[in-house]
Amino acid sequence: MSNRLTFHPGDYVVYPSHGVGRVVGVERDVIAGMELEMYVVRFENERLTLRVPVDKAPRSGMRKLSSREKIQSALETLRSRIRPRRNVMWSRRAQEYEAKINSGDPVAIAQVVRELYRKDDSEQSYSERVMYRSALERLAREVAAIEKVDEAEATRRLEEVLAKAA
Repeated sequence: MSNRLTFHPGDYVVYPSHGVGRVVGVERDVIAGMELEMYVVRFENERLTLRVPVDKAPRSGMRKLSSREKIQSALETLRSRIRPRRNVMWSRRAQEYEAKINSGDPVAIAQVVRELYRKDDSEQSYSERVMYRSALERLAREVAAIEKVDEAEATRRLEEVLAKAA
């Protein structure tokens, strides 16, 4: 194994389209006749194991967990007032929200959570509730890993911030 590894077994990482995972190992595989060094990343909540070539990890957007400062920025985003965007069709907003969720940026994900949060979810369509849950879970997993709490506790904390801000 090389000494140029950015991530090591046991490290938590964020992969933009899957959220928080844990590096469980580094393997060498031969693919199409080429020997590649691969990070093996396990996403427990999705029951998914991803193999990411070490050389491609930076371009894939795979990154270390956010700093506490970045998470504070996300929490500030949750506390801020939203600008209603009802005049934009749901399909267009859904595309924008999906892109923000898959960006892996906690502040962008917090924007989605904030915009879709409703004290009473009977005001939401099914697709809005699904997207809200997806964004909230993604943000909660990163908060949980950083704060060393379980996902349920991280979710509770985030929803508490949202309720106070609403």
